[in-house]
Amino acid sequence: MPTSPTVQIVSLTALCMCLLALWKGGPAERMGSGLILGIVVLRMISGGFFSPDIKPILIMIGDGATALGLLAVALRYGSLWLGGAMLLYAAQFTLHSYYFVTTRPNDRFHAVVNNSDFFGIILCLAIGTAVSWRRRVVARRATAPPAPAQTLQG
Repeated sequence: MPTSPTVQIVSLTALCMCLLALWKGGPAERMGSGLILGIVVLRMISGGFFSPDIKPILIMIGDGATALGLLAVALRYGSLWLGGAMLLYAAQFTLHSYYFVTTRPNDRFHAVVNNSDFFGIILCLAIGTAVSWRRRVVARRATAPPAPAQTLQG
């Protein structure tokens, strides 16, 4: 379990947004949130199982797999929020690969960029969920029969 309050807040926000997207989002948001939620849970569970030497490789594999999964969802549904999330995952993958190739230890800059980037991904999911939810509510109102007229009884 992460001990940094920032990481805990971002993780809790991600969990809440993924659950909201699973509940109120459309098919694209549900699939995207399932991918993001899956990688967050896997990263938390696998934290103590692997040596520190292999963790950066596993993190990059997770980022790449999630971006590839979001690409498949984007090809199927074509939502704007998916494009933003994929671009942010690309930035996150680039950050991790830069630190891996240059063998730099994770510093404050890495933490700030990584957490901001992941929060941006969650924000993209939240926007996509809100848009999908709103469209569904508007469509439901448009197809609902009109309410009966009220008469004054006196």
